[in-house]
Amino acid sequence: MIARAALTGLLALGLLATALSSATQPKIHHVGYLSLAPGPSPRSEALLQGLREIGYVEGQTIAVEYRWADGSLERARQAAADLVRLNVDVIVTGGPQATVAAKQTTTMTPIVMAFDYDPVGAGLVASLARPGGNVTGLSGINTELSGKRLDLLKQAVPHLARVAVLWNPVEPNAETFLNETRVAGKRLGMQLEILKVTAAHDLEPGMQAAVRHHARGLVVLTDPVTLYHRRSLAELAAKYRLPAIYSERMFVEAGGLMSYGADDRALHRRAAVFVDKILKGAKPSELPVEQPTTYELVINLRAAKALGLTIPPSLVARADRVVE
Repeated sequence: MIARAALTGLLALGLLATALSSATQPKIHHVGYLSLAPGPSPRSEALLQGLREIGYVEGQTIAVEYRWADGSLERARQAAADLVRLNVDVIVTGGPQATVAAKQTTTMTPIVMAFDYDPVGAGLVASLARPGGNVTGLSGINTELSGKRLDLLKQAVPHLARVAVLWNPVEPNAETFLNETRVAGKRLGMQLEILKVTAAHDLEPGMQAAVRHHARGLVVLTDPVTLYHRRSLAELAAKYRLPAIYSERMFVEAGGLMSYGADDRALHRRAAVFVDKILKGAKPSELPVEQPTTYELVINLRAAKALGLTIPPSLVARADRVVE
């Protein structure tokens, strides 16, 4: 009986120790990351960096489930459904189409936009101040950006008067940015050739059409197709001697000439703050959507040299980053 009592006591102590150990173990939060672009990418690493800066430790207090849709909206919807089935605590989306796919999949799981151009216009949030649903995060829309990009391209290319614009009507914010670009072109006295690109096989015919219409510059409106094929796009722009400006630095890093826009990596780092707030109990509907206050100009002097283009020193001096 004494032995049985001792054994019972040891078992009780073991159960108590296990319970205490479980109680002191930090909870692992599960975050989904959904992107139509391929990965891993500098964006997804920036999100992880932001989480680390807040204090999360991967594998101990945070676990990130990555889903890459490789340019396919249908795969993005399937990936979003998979993340919902996994019961992740929050989904971070790496672009407008990823946000649309996640929003169409769930109205319950919190969604943090790492960046979106016009979430109000796309119907993702009721307003920037009070999103009102399960979506919040960061928006990079700025009506002055389209004009600024055209102006920067005009400074880089002497006597620029005709510009081709690549756009994808499937992109949620494409119409908004195309209209802004048209308005900016009219203000700057430029003629625009609007060229539709919905798949990779449209890229080279688009370049050929630009040359046929005597365009001497190119504006690329970002979407999953152009982003996914950014290296091929940069090579085609060089092949057809078209100086191009993009909205994101990744295009320049892939060999493109210039970009001007919000720092998408900084936005992804900032998205980690939204994730942290939601994991601590904040409601997406009550977290105002933030907008960037600074934008970066990136210039690739190697690409300029290959095009036989000399970028004015005054423009180079204004660049936030220069590839030499």
